[in-house]
Amino acid sequence: MTTVNTEDPDWVACMHKIRAMRDQAAFVELFQHFAPRVKSFLLRSGASETLAEECTQEVMATVWRKAQLFDPARASVSTWIFTIARNRKIDALRKQRRPEPEDLPWGPEAEPDQADAMALQQETEKLGKAIAALPPKQRDLIERAYFGDLSHSEIAEQTGLPLGTIKSRIRLALDRLRHEMK
Repeated sequence: MTTVNTEDPDWVACMHKIRAMRDQAAFVELFQHFAPRVKSFLLRSGASETLAEECTQEVMATVWRKAQLFDPARASVSTWIFTIARNRKIDALRKQRRPEPEDLPWGPEAEPDQADAMALQQETEKLGKAIAALPPKQRDLIERAYFGDLSHSEIAEQTGLPLGTIKSRIRLALDRLRHEMK
């Protein structure tokens, strides 16, 4: 077997054989060339040895199962395979960071103590008074942004005001609210 550059058109031919005829010999050739490179890529990008091995196996299995999705007009074989590897690694890392159900607290949350509840109520009332004291143009924009959950661009579309004006008024309003809440 000869070593071939990853951009060699023979890789496209291998993919066509895998897709059209489920050619195991073509897959073995592709696997032997790309699997070590994918593993090395994953290790260099910070994956552990175990994660790199698992992801490499999953990537190559995906190449076999989804060969029909490869389009040589959109990407080279190597680009397609390394994109699958990158996405698989991201998925694996996200899965590792996700808490398992048994790690989640069960049952009702502890009730806040009376002092905390009272302080929160007082701060809420103080904030309500501070918002009511804002100039009407600033108050309207604060309400749209924070209570209406609109982006500055969405507010600009609704009001017809320039984006810079909206940002300036919101910044001035937030400065006033910070000063009032001290």
